[in-house]
Amino acid sequence: MSGAPSRALATRAALASRIDLPLFASSLCILAILAIGAAFNPSVVSPHYLIQQLQSAAFLGIVAFGAMLVILLGHIDLSVPWTVAAAAMVSTGLAGQGGAGGGGGGLLALPIALAVGAAIGFVNGLGVAYLRIPSMIFTLGVNAVLQGLMVLYTGGSAPPSTAPPIARALSGGHLIPGVANAIPIWALLGVLVTVLLRATPFGRAVYAIGNRERAAYMSGMPVRRVVLGCFTLAGCASALAGLLVTGYAGKAYQGMGDIYLLPAIAAVVLGGTSIMGGRGRTSGTVAGTILIVLLQSMLAVMQMPDAGRQIIYGMVIFVMLLIYGRGHVLRT
Repeated sequence: MSGAPSRALATRAALASRIDLPLFASSLCILAILAIGAAFNPSVVSPHYLIQQLQSAAFLGIVAFGAMLVILLGHIDLSVPWTVAAAAMVSTGLAGQGGAGGGGGGLLALPIALAVGAAIGFVNGLGVAYLRIPSMIFTLGVNAVLQGLMVLYTGGSAPPSTAPPIARALSGGHLIPGVANAIPIWALLGVLVTVLLRATPFGRAVYAIGNRERAAYMSGMPVRRVVLGCFTLAGCASALAGLLVTGYAGKAYQGMGDIYLLPAIAAVVLGGTSIMGGRGRTSGTVAGTILIVLLQSMLAVMQMPDAGRQIIYGMVIFVMLLIYGRGHVLRT
């Protein structure tokens, strides 16, 4: 008789190992949100509306990919808000000096934004990997410094320049008819991150460090360089998102990155990435991002008061984390 419970537990564990439970739960939740939204307004399941939501998800999803790289290490990056804003404002301002965002100056907006993001990420990586300062503390300090620097740079207001043409093209252009360029850029970046994590020594080192940093170091892995690289890539991702948001909004502005920090972390964790590091998939982060964006949109469509939105938003995150935790118990 004692063997029956053991076999049942073994069967449940085998099933949990075959099913990516967070991804499965996120997908079911996305379908449920669409069904509920369609009951209030049938247009929410129209192709036009869904493509609009994917465009919004692309901005958040790009930030989330960068956040995922850092979280996989067991760290966290709280400098996202002003990395997004700084990259957008500096690149827009400098590109505008080339002729109101046009000409050669406009084309330089992308490399300038990526350079700003890489520099910020590099500083974060130096502080965490080499100075051994806890990532939460160091990146929060960097975020505050960036805010002060941007106030000095802009005089406390948004740059007078409008979004350069390259930002508008990357965000809202249509190489694929009816599909904003931000969506295939997000998809391409997802493929690149997947290949990086699953098919390169760098990616294997990321997972190893996240599981046990000391063991990875003792095995000869370049722990500091990997941490530095992940923070630098995260900075580039936030910078790219900032430039895309600039193209979508028409200009860069103060506080434009504030709305991306917590939703990006939530998307990563809801997608099944362990907040302690060492476990997570790009597909889960994509599903988590779409879930967050659709949930926010549907609550707005239902015209729910802000207090109710926050309660439901928090409950969904809480329930999903409980499901994720249960799946981890079954696998272990």
